[in-house]
Amino acid sequence: MTERMTCDERFIALAKELNYDINGENTVGGNYAPLIRHRDEIYISGMVPRTEGKIQYPGRVGQELTLKDAQAAASISAMRCLAFIVDAVGSLDKVRSLLRVTVYVKSTPDFVDLSEVANGASDVFSYVLGDVGRHTRTTVGVYQLPKNAAIEVDMIAAVHPSA
Repeated sequence: MTERMTCDERFIALAKELNYDINGENTVGGNYAPLIRHRDEIYISGMVPRTEGKIQYPGRVGQELTLKDAQAAASISAMRCLAFIVDAVGSLDKVRSLLRVTVYVKSTPDFVDLSEVANGASDVFSYVLGDVGRHTRTTVGVYQLPKNAAIEVDMIAAVHPSA
């Protein structure tokens, strides 16, 4: 069934499944650009798992949060990235390639499943964008993230020149 759906339809379906309001979450909390387009490339600033104006899954992975919590947080951050692309070009079907994803994980020093956390974001990109969502990725464990968020995701995507 999903192979017949457009990227936009899969995005909307996943947003409903995650109970994520894609129309109200495209806000930023500072004096920076959440997205910059340069020719056919789109650069998305780091997105934390914020819904309804509140950070979801605050805390440290391996302490207050489980691997499953962190994956859910990464999926929300990934959805926010995609929502900004929709705002910029009108449709996820205009994405030509997802080039690069970086996932920052606020974790305890002994938490080593960083790649598994990042799979929460990568799975969203793969599901929504299909083969176009295949990307390079780096996952980094960090001491602190904005607003006590456990996860932050940034990305670079290429869109069709006519988008």
